[in-house]
Amino acid sequence: MRTDPPSVVSPSAAIPRALAPDIARGFMLLLIAIANVSWHLWGHPVGLTAAHPTDGGPVDTLLAALAIVFVDGRVYPMFAFLFGYGMVQFARSRTARGFPEHVIDRMLLRRHLWLLVFGFVHALLLFHGDILGAYGLAGLVLGALFFRRTDRTLTIVAWVFTGVIVLFSLLAVVVGLLLFLVPTDVRHEVSRSVAQGASESNAFAAQANYLLAAASRAGTWFASTIGTVLMLTVPVAVVLGWLAARRGLLDDPHAHQRTLTRIAGWGLSIGVVGGLPNALIYADILRLPALNSWMFVGLDTFTGVAGGIGYAALFGLLARRIGSRPGTFARAVAGVGRRSLTFYLLQSLLFAPLLNAWGFGLGQHVGTTAAFAIAAGVWIVSLVLDSRNARGPAEALLRRLTYGKDDPAPR
Repeated sequence: MRTDPPSVVSPSAAIPRALAPDIARGFMLLLIAIANVSWHLWGHPVGLTAAHPTDGGPVDTLLAALAIVFVDGRVYPMFAFLFGYGMVQFARSRTARGFPEHVIDRMLLRRHLWLLVFGFVHALLLFHGDILGAYGLAGLVLGALFFRRTDRTLTIVAWVFTGVIVLFSLLAVVVGLLLFLVPTDVRHEVSRSVAQGASESNAFAAQANYLLAAASRAGTWFASTIGTVLMLTVPVAVVLGWLAARRGLLDDPHAHQRTLTRIAGWGLSIGVVGGLPNALIYADILRLPALNSWMFVGLDTFTGVAGGIGYAALFGLLARRIGSRPGTFARAVAGVGRRSLTFYLLQSLLFAPLLNAWGFGLGQHVGTTAAFAIAAGVWIVSLVLDSRNARGPAEALLRRLTYGKDDPAPR
């Protein structure tokens, strides 16, 4: 039986925009830039469980290992958590303006369908690692099944999703251990094949023919979008985002300081512990045959959800310290966060032509340190380009497509 949670169908007055979610999204885009830039490098050998080149110096290795522990696999769950949080904020604000439930649901349906389109175009033109499609698909499926359910139901759903993820993570570790029983000569032969395949994982960036690269990216996008949702990390983060938004954790970080502190402490700690095995494998400190090195990928993915939500809580605490009168830098970060879709796409618009073989091809000549510097530079460009009084073009287009004739005001 569907029931409307009070937190979605209340207040009648206009709801002021909270600073914390925008601060979180703004800083998140820096982490996304760091996570994505290595996928635009090519012509380098790469790690078996990461896209970072392995032919760099000690500083490159250290930075890549830190990214594996603190960034990779943690940013997209954070993005999904904030995406779910934003769904509740969207519904709540439209309810406050007097829109009936069925109209709000219709708007959300259109929004998620168009996110799928945005994601496909993004992958076709620029980046095979697009995540917008997965969020759109998760929003469609989860929204239809659970969005109007009670907190109790959502809590059960989150625990079930988490249980499935944990089960598969443990299963991957067990299978990895059992593979040590494979005869040594067979294991080494298969490991050589696995390592060779991993070294070609950035083949999208290495393709000099743009049309062939676009076709490859588009084909991969369909499988990766469905696969990302089926892995359940995005769905569980979205559902947890709903629950957090219903309680207003980021809307009023002052009132929820203790809760946010616990979430940040435990989430980030779990994320770090879960990322360490893959970082040690990448740095060649933990030496495993390639056939066995994948055993910690599930653990890294599961703990990445905790790490991502921990980051969201941490940035909520940061917004609390900033207060209601942010300085110039904090306003710029929040402005980028309000336009996160635009600046997420801008990153690919700058990375792909600069680094890919079909563009200027610089990805063949830079290592991890330079790539991370480029990522930070692109984020700084985003801060400079941000205008506090202008809506991002991608957000403006998505809003028009989302509202249709149901809400002419945004026009």
